[in-house]
Amino acid sequence: MTYLDHAATTPVRPDVVEKMSEVMLEVVGNPSSIHQYGRRAHEYLENARQIIADSLAVNPHEIIFNSGGTEGDNTVLINTALGRQTEGKHIITTAIEHPAILRTAEYLETLGFEVTYLPVDKSGQILLTDLEAALRPDTILVSIMVANNETGNLLPIQEIGELLAEHPAWFHTDAVQAYGKILLQPKEWHIDLLTVSGHKINGPKGIGFLYKSDDVQLKPYLHGGEQEEKRRAGTENLAAICGMAQAINALTPEVQQKQQQTYAEFSTYVIDQLTNAGVDFHLNGDQTNKLTHILNLRFQGVPSDLLLMHLDLKGFAVSTGSACTAGNVEPSHVLEAIYGKNAPAIRESIRISFGYGNTQAEIEDFVAVLIASVQRLKRD
Repeated sequence: MTYLDHAATTPVRPDVVEKMSEVMLEVVGNPSSIHQYGRRAHEYLENARQIIADSLAVNPHEIIFNSGGTEGDNTVLINTALGRQTEGKHIITTAIEHPAILRTAEYLETLGFEVTYLPVDKSGQILLTDLEAALRPDTILVSIMVANNETGNLLPIQEIGELLAEHPAWFHTDAVQAYGKILLQPKEWHIDLLTVSGHKINGPKGIGFLYKSDDVQLKPYLHGGEQEEKRRAGTENLAAICGMAQAINALTPEVQQKQQQTYAEFSTYVIDQLTNAGVDFHLNGDQTNKLTHILNLRFQGVPSDLLLMHLDLKGFAVSTGSACTAGNVEPSHVLEAIYGKNAPAIRESIRISFGYGNTQAEIEDFVAVLIASVQRLKRD
């Protein structure tokens, strides 16, 4: 099998497994305990926190460990809404956010909050003018992702941060897909809150963190113990935290740049081979401003579910969109936002996403099978 669905989740690096094994076998204490076992565990915890803080150029105590992107997104939306509702009940997000944002926003609407879902253009990009028009004095939160998980589109986060710098609304960004791929600078970009998940960067599943600026007073989402400076109750998953930090340690700016260049070359090869073979295809998303490891392709007249099965039987794992809606017959909400409901492109598109461990030889084999599969399904 060749794994080409890294936007859904990533394989765990061997050094991450080794680090987690070390912690599980040798660090037996609870980080909250005051005896030497606890102090040693706490040292591991804070070393990991420092590594993560350094990757964003923020203060270590601004990092709150949690179970991943979904918990982080829910924490931000629900606690901001409930904590600031006396200041306003208006929230702004986009139509292409991850379901962890969209479903939570819909839940808040049932509680009486008003949510504006910014539309996107034909390239899947939002317009800053739409955001400016949507902003109101009672807007308490703007939540817009750094990069879309289906198309790879990079959204104008820096410009949004500048726009909101003088507005009382907090600015949250879901950075789950972008973290570890590009340099993120929350302080310089006026980002108040930022969510990350470890399993997207070759770390373990079920672990992540929330960056919360010191300027933001966010009430805890979970109640019980006093872990994470009383901001997130529950004994920290120390092995997973250290594994995530190990994965982050490997993602230096130089490594990130090299990886993105390699994935750009993979994408170019796929596109060139499809073009040379005379395959009728279309690129979904903004090709001028995107993460290079995600390639979203439409093959006109070819049902994506059948194509995915053909590729799977041949040993290649790709996707039709967000993993969180896999197995669901509902169409991609991202492609619906771009093309409109019931547009043929919605059910004729696949997402290829490259990552750690992929080789040029694998991509060459994959493209040959992809071309043959598309041509066969076209004939059928």
